[in-house]
Amino acid sequence: MDEDHKNEIEQNTENVENNDMSIISVSGMYKNWFLDYASYVILERAVPHLNDGLKPVQRRILHAMKRLDDGRYNKVANIIGYTMQYHPHGDASIGDALVQLGQKELLIDAQGNWGNTLTGDSAAAPRYIEARLSKFALEVLFNHKTTEWKTSYDGRNQEPINLPVKFPLLLAQGVEGIAVGLASKILPHNFIELIDASIAYLKKQEFELFPDFISGGMIDVSRYNDGIRGGKVKVRAKIEKTDRKTLTITELPFGKTTTTLIESILSANDKGKIKIKKIEDKTSDQVKIIVHIHTDLTPDQAIDALYAFTDCEVSISPNSTVIGGNKPRFLSVTELLIAATNNTQNLLTKELEIEIDELNESHFFSSLEKIFIQNKIYQRIEECTTFEQIIEEIDKGLEPFKKLLIREVTRDDIIKLTEIKIKRISKFDSFKADELLKNLEEKIKQAQYNLDHIVQYTIDYYIRIKEKFGKGKERKTEIRNFDDIIASEVAVANKKLYVNYQEGFAGTELKGAEFLSDCSEIDDVIVFLNNGEYFVTNVQEKFFIGQNVEHIDIFRKNDERTTYNVAYLDGKTGYTYVKRFTVTSIIKDKRYDVTSGSKYSKINYFSANPNAEAETVVVKHKPKARLKKIKFDFDFGELSIRNRSAKGNLLTKHLVHKITIKEKGESTIGGEKRWFDFATLRLKNVEVDQYLGEFENGDKILVARKSGTYRLTTYDLTNHYEPDIIQIEKYNPDKVYNAIYFNAEQGYLYLKRFTFDSTNVEQLYISEEKGSYLVEFTDVEKPFIELIFGGNDKDKDPKILNSDEFLGVKSVAARGKRLSTYDIASAKFITPETDLDELGTNDDEIIDDDTIEEVETNEKKEETKEKKEETKEKKIDFEIKMPDGRQINLDF
Repeated sequence: MDEDHKNEIEQNTENVENNDMSIISVSGMYKNWFLDYASYVILERAVPHLNDGLKPVQRRILHAMKRLDDGRYNKVANIIGYTMQYHPHGDASIGDALVQLGQKELLIDAQGNWGNTLTGDSAAAPRYIEARLSKFALEVLFNHKTTEWKTSYDGRNQEPINLPVKFPLLLAQGVEGIAVGLASKILPHNFIELIDASIAYLKKQEFELFPDFISGGMIDVSRYNDGIRGGKVKVRAKIEKTDRKTLTITELPFGKTTTTLIESILSANDKGKIKIKKIEDKTSDQVKIIVHIHTDLTPDQAIDALYAFTDCEVSISPNSTVIGGNKPRFLSVTELLIAATNNTQNLLTKELEIEIDELNESHFFSSLEKIFIQNKIYQRIEECTTFEQIIEEIDKGLEPFKKLLIREVTRDDIIKLTEIKIKRISKFDSFKADELLKNLEEKIKQAQYNLDHIVQYTIDYYIRIKEKFGKGKERKTEIRNFDDIIASEVAVANKKLYVNYQEGFAGTELKGAEFLSDCSEIDDVIVFLNNGEYFVTNVQEKFFIGQNVEHIDIFRKNDERTTYNVAYLDGKTGYTYVKRFTVTSIIKDKRYDVTSGSKYSKINYFSANPNAEAETVVVKHKPKARLKKIKFDFDFGELSIRNRSAKGNLLTKHLVHKITIKEKGESTIGGEKRWFDFATLRLKNVEVDQYLGEFENGDKILVARKSGTYRLTTYDLTNHYEPDIIQIEKYNPDKVYNAIYFNAEQGYLYLKRFTFDSTNVEQLYISEEKGSYLVEFTDVEKPFIELIFGGNDKDKDPKILNSDEFLGVKSVAARGKRLSTYDIASAKFITPETDLDELGTNDDEIIDDDTIEEVETNEKKEETKEKKEETKEKKIDFEIKMPDGRQINLDF
C-alpha cells in the first residue's frame, strides 16, 4: 500500500468518526473479538480443567446424566437433549463427546452398539443406544454438598463449575483438544498405577508414570519427558510370527484402527517398500490381522519393515495443557498427579468437615429434644395463648440446660421443638435417646480422627477405590525400549541398479547397461573413481557418477566390517602407498579422496572386502637401470585398518607397472561379536547387557523360553526375540542342561537332563501335554536338587538329590524321571559350592539312595513304564518303507 493511499484511508476514517454515529474500525473489532473468541475456545471448549480433568461439554454431560440417574439405562438421545439445557453448542458435539466418554470404559456404562475402537466403526444412532453412569463415576465424581455452582448459559439452570472428582481422572482418560493458538494432548495412564502413584506421593515416596492404552500394543517411553512439551513416545503394534511366511498383528498402536493400519500396509506395499501377498482382517472383539509375506522376506525382516514403513509404529508428542486459575497452564504428568491428589485430599477434608457439622447438629438437636421431652418442658405451654408466649416459655424452660449444649439455642431450634408430634412425645424412650447420642458421639469422634489424620484417610480412600474398581484394569501396553530401525536396511530391494562404465552413468532405468545389484528406492551407493575421489549419493533412475569408475556398490551406513584395500600413486612424490580403511559415515554428495589429494595421484589397486579379508598381491615395478627387484609380494594383512583419511604406508619409492592379486586372504578381524540387549530384545554388535560370543558362518544362537520351547537362530541383527527368554547363548551341541517341569499327563514333577538338538523350528523341551509347565531351568551341568515335601508328606525332612547320580543325560525328546512318589511342595536347583553350605547339609546327606530305597517298588514300576515308552519311540524311529510299499519295523 503506497503512502498516499494510506493517508487517504486515515482521513476517511477521521471524517467518519466525526459523525454523530459511533463507529469502530474494522481492525479494532477484529482484534477485540478475535481475542474474546480465542479466550472462549480455550477456556470453555477445547482444554480440560485442572481440578476435575474435564472439558465443559464432558462436565455437562455427566451432570445431566446424574440428574437423570435412577439406576436404569437412558436413551442417549434423551441424554443429549437433557444436556442441551447446559451446553449451547448443539446436539452433534454433545453426541460425539458422549460416545467418546463411553468408549473409554470408565465413567459410562454403555449398552448397545457404541462402535468399535479397534476397527473404527461408528456408534449406532443415539435413539438406538443407551447409557447410565458407572458405579465408579457415582462414587468419585459427585457430591452436591462440595460442588460449586454457577448459572447456565440461559440463566434457567444451575451447573457445576467443577465436579468434585476425587481421582486423577484427567490422567486416567487422557484428552486431546485443539483451541485457537493452543492445543492439549494428554495420554491416558493406567488406573492402578495412578492410584499407586497417588499413595506414593502421600507417603512422600518417589513415583513415575507412563502411558497405558486400551488398545494394548507396546510403547517406548525413553523420551516421554514426563508428558510435557518436547517429549515424544513411540508406540508399536504387537506382531507375532505365526510361521515362516505369516505374521499376525494382535494389538494396535494407540490412535490407530485396523482399517487405517491395513491401508498403511497396502500403501507401503504399493510403493515397493515391503512385499506382502495378501492381508486378512479377522478382527472381532480382539485384533487379528493376518499378513502373508513374500517368500523373499524372513519374518524378522518383514516385522522391521512394517515398523519402518507403516503405521505399525507411530510417534506421539504429548502436550500437557490444562486450565488452572482461569488461564492455560503447562504442567508435567507428575504435577498433574500431585494436583489431583491434593484436590482429592481437600475434597475429603471438606466432606469430613461437613459430616462433623451435620453430626454435631444432629447431636445438638437430639440432646435438645431429650431435654424438652424428659423434663416435660412441653407442659409449660398449656396456658400460653399466643405463639410468641410459647416460644418464650420453652426458652425459659431450657435455660437451666443450655450450658450442657454444644451451641446456643436459636428461635428456629425452638420452633422445631414445637413441631414434635404428641405421638412421638408419648413413645419417647430415654434409653434409645441415650444410645442415639452415644452413637453420634462415636461417629463425631471417628470423623474428627479421620480429619486429624487426613493423609492416612486419603490413602485408605485410594486403597478402597483400587480394591473396589481395580479388577481388570491391569496394564495393557507393554513398556519396551525400541531399537532404531534403519529404513534402508529393511526396505525391500524392489529395484535393479545398472551401471554404464563407459559413459559414466548409473541408475535403475538404464537400458542396456551392466547389472550391478538389487536395491531399494531409499538406498545409497558409494562410488570410487580412479583418481582417488569417492562419494556417496542416492539411488536414482539415472545419475552421473563419472568416468574411470574403480568401484561402485550399495553403501551401508555404520558398516564396520566392509574394508577397502587400496594401493595408490602419490602424484607429488611418485611413491606408491597402501592403506586399509572403512567408510562408516559420510556426508552425501561430498567429494572425498583416498589419496593425498595431489595432482596426478591415482589408484593402482583396489579391492572391497565385506568381511575385512586381506589378500596377497604381486607388485611389478617399471623396468629401470640398476633396479634389482622387479617384482615382489605384499600381504595386505600386514596393515592395520585405519581411518579413511590416513595417508597409508609406503609400499615402494619406484614406479609401479601393475599390481595383481596372488592369493585371496581370510578375514583379519575374526568373527562377528554379538551382545543381547534385554531392553529391546535384539542382538547388538556393540557392548550391551549380555555377551554371546564371536560368530562365524554356520554358528547359531540358542534361545530357550519359559514356555518350555526352544529354537536356534542366526546371529543376524534383524532377529526378533520373545520377552520370556530364560537362556540365550551361543549354541554348543554338547552342553548339558537341566529342567524340572510339571508333567500334566502324569501329574508329577519330572527332572530332565539333556542336550538341545540343532533345529531352526521352535520345539518343546518339556512335555507337550496341555497344562505342563516349566518349574526350574539351569545350564549348570550337575546341579543338586532341593525337595520340600507337602500334602500328606509335609512332615518328611527335605531331601537333596545329586542330579548326576539320579538321572543320566538323555535326548531332549525324552520324558525324564519323576523326582519322587511323595507329594512335593517345591523343587529347586542349588549349586553345591554355595547353597549347600547355607543349608548346612553334610556330604553324607547328599544322596538319593534313601529316597529310592523307601519307594523302590514304585520307582521300578516308573522305570519300567519309561523303558516301554522309549522302546516304543525307538520302534517308530526304525520304520523302513520298502520300494514295493511294504513297511518293515526293525525292533532293537
